[in-house]
Amino acid sequence: MKFISFRVKGQETYGVYDEKEELVWDLLALAGEQLPNTLIEAIDKVEDLPSVAAKWVEEAGIDAAITASDIEWLAPIPRPSKNVMCIGKNYRDHAIEMGGEESIPTDLMVFTKAPTAVIGCQDSIPAYSNLTEALDYEGELGVIIGKRGKEIKKEDALDYIFGYTIINDVTARDIQKRHKQFFLGKSLDGTCPMGPWIVSADEIKDPHQLNIETKVNGETRQQSNTKYFIFPIDEIISTLSKGMTLEPGDVIATGTPAGVGFGMNPPKLLKSGDTVEITIEKVGTLKNNVR
Repeated sequence: MKFISFRVKGQETYGVYDEKEELVWDLLALAGEQLPNTLIEAIDKVEDLPSVAAKWVEEAGIDAAITASDIEWLAPIPRPSKNVMCIGKNYRDHAIEMGGEESIPTDLMVFTKAPTAVIGCQDSIPAYSNLTEALDYEGELGVIIGKRGKEIKKEDALDYIFGYTIINDVTARDIQKRHKQFFLGKSLDGTCPMGPWIVSADEIKDPHQLNIETKVNGETRQQSNTKYFIFPIDEIISTLSKGMTLEPGDVIATGTPAGVGFGMNPPKLLKSGDTVEITIEKVGTLKNNVR
């Protein structure tokens, strides 16, 4: 099931999307006060949300659906409750393109992006031409945590996932280099496109067998598969939770493969007017323009 957040007639809400028919069911309109006000709250408070949502949609029928062209897409979680957690250099080929064989990590490499960086599919990525000359893209599989946990065992970790989305970890490389850390260069407003939806975990049996592709202006720049993760998702969740409580709605970006603009010779960095499309098998396509 595909869960989305959106705006319709000026009101922010959330619901279920039928990609084939391009129809949307507004769960708040259907359920009223029986559901929380936001998707992140519903992930936290509603047990087995996909089954509950399916029941409401089935009972409402097609007459209650909204045409997708009549909504304004938002990030599925428009404002995460904490920073987006990101895994650095989680593909061997990307680690090599950014620093050679010696830069391949032996332990999980973690940084974060501010919640204010999050935007939705079809929203514009600011070019920030006054701040950076090295704006770059990074296509990544996003993981949405579905239940609270700490010291999660690796063999149990996938049970803590609500679903999967797509993230573009847009990065100002020169700011990142200048400040000797990742946070500023990763957290400019509008530099964390997310979406277009969350696919519930029951629809993706193995998240480590998904093709991922990034195109800029129609040119394929990144092409890989999540089977090449250095640190698989169960290990990521287990490691993050060893001293930190993971909570429903937490967002984890699992890393990007080779082919980022900064790693090319010469570099192919983003500029105003560019279009970035990230497609992940069984998830969908996240598309944004740079403005």
